[in-house]
Amino acid sequence: MEQMNNKWLALVVILTAPLLYVIDIFIINIAIPTIKTNLHATDGEIQLVIAAYLLGSACFLMIGGRAGDFLGKKKVFFWGMLAFTITSCSCGLSQNATQLNIARFFQGVSSAFMVTQSISLIQLLFTDSKERAVAIGWYGITLSIAAIIGQVLGGYLAAIHFVIAGWRLIFFINLPVGILSLLAIHFYLAETPTLQRIKFDYKGGFVLTIGLACLIYALTEGRESGFPAWFYLLLLSSVLLLIYFVAIQKRKLANRQNPLIDVLLFKVMDFRVGLLAVLFHFMFHTAYLLMMAVYLQSGLGVDAVTCGMYFVPHAIMFMISSMIAGKLLPRYGKRVLQLGLGIILLSFLLQIFFFRDYDMPFISMLFLSLYGLGNGLVLPFLLNVVLNNINEKDAGAASGIFSTFQQTASALGISVIGGIFYAVLETHTNTNNYLPALQTGLVAGIVCIVIVWRMLSILPNAVNAKQEAAHGID
Repeated sequence: MEQMNNKWLALVVILTAPLLYVIDIFIINIAIPTIKTNLHATDGEIQLVIAAYLLGSACFLMIGGRAGDFLGKKKVFFWGMLAFTITSCSCGLSQNATQLNIARFFQGVSSAFMVTQSISLIQLLFTDSKERAVAIGWYGITLSIAAIIGQVLGGYLAAIHFVIAGWRLIFFINLPVGILSLLAIHFYLAETPTLQRIKFDYKGGFVLTIGLACLIYALTEGRESGFPAWFYLLLLSSVLLLIYFVAIQKRKLANRQNPLIDVLLFKVMDFRVGLLAVLFHFMFHTAYLLMMAVYLQSGLGVDAVTCGMYFVPHAIMFMISSMIAGKLLPRYGKRVLQLGLGIILLSFLLQIFFFRDYDMPFISMLFLSLYGLGNGLVLPFLLNVVLNNINEKDAGAASGIFSTFQQTASALGISVIGGIFYAVLETHTNTNNYLPALQTGLVAGIVCIVIVWRMLSILPNAVNAKQEAAHGID
């Protein structure tokens, strides 16, 4: 890679990708009740606003990473950012929930191409191990800052009306940021060498996308429709397509071609167990943030601006505990994560037994902060757990699988646990129906916590020292 005039300035440019990507996750969570009201969306459609974005990202993470190797990372980063900016504006122009969900899916697709390049560019730009550790640390800090910005900005923009509805500004705000980022990419990043022999696994990517789309759509829309015949047909199609996808990957691997996913990695037991921990952790994490945003605004009557502010202590506690845990992890290993799960469990139990319909909303803020404290000990370090017994030469492929699982799990959490939450809302006809819905969703979250705890208990406690610096990537 060509030498940059200032690689730290280049890092600032690179970090715009994860910044925008994470902001567009959290900014939507806070604005969900407002968007639902303005677009007259159903519960299933509003779940898809989040799930479609995550699904689009999950399906194309592996392809996005390969595209950078084949076409050049700067080029793919630039076009990914351009597509993200355009699809963001398309979201803001949507006239109904269907248009918004289609635009959100392609916004997620474009994010997969730009975010994967940001991680790769950091690895290429910072060859010194100490500098790379600092750069990756800034990557992790950027994710935390993006979460805070998204929550505060989502609440503020959803509450205002300036020429157009405020919720549309949530998407249009990406336009000036995207343009500045595109100019910076053009002027401050150099192109990387390309590997001409790499070929895309178009077939595998297509089958994986359709298979996951069938699964997510069935889980989000099937409940509202009374589980009709197409629900079971989509579920069956999803299973068959995912089985076919695995067969495609095995065949390509046997023929020494380039599969989308190296299925041989799944023969490593610790890797499989670690991925299960990732799956269930991100399921309850993403669903919890959605449920709390809806509960605060629709259940307790908190306005969008205040709701966004209530999430700020959660993000700050997450940042503080993750920095502390980074120093504890090399010594205590998975026990740090198990401690975090214990704190999350305590937070959920307190909310189940002590929340009341008439509670002051700031009590919710306290329990959110406790959740952030526990989650900061877990979420940023799951990558270390998954890669613990993976050979260094397979770390890149394993990281790609990790990211795909993470995004898919988040989409499933919105569909499954979020679906349970909305199902309880529909069965309770009294005015205080949000509390039992939240409590039921928290019980589902506790089930996931127990599974994650069990998966971690199976894994060895040692943490590979070579991976200590990687905790900020996820």
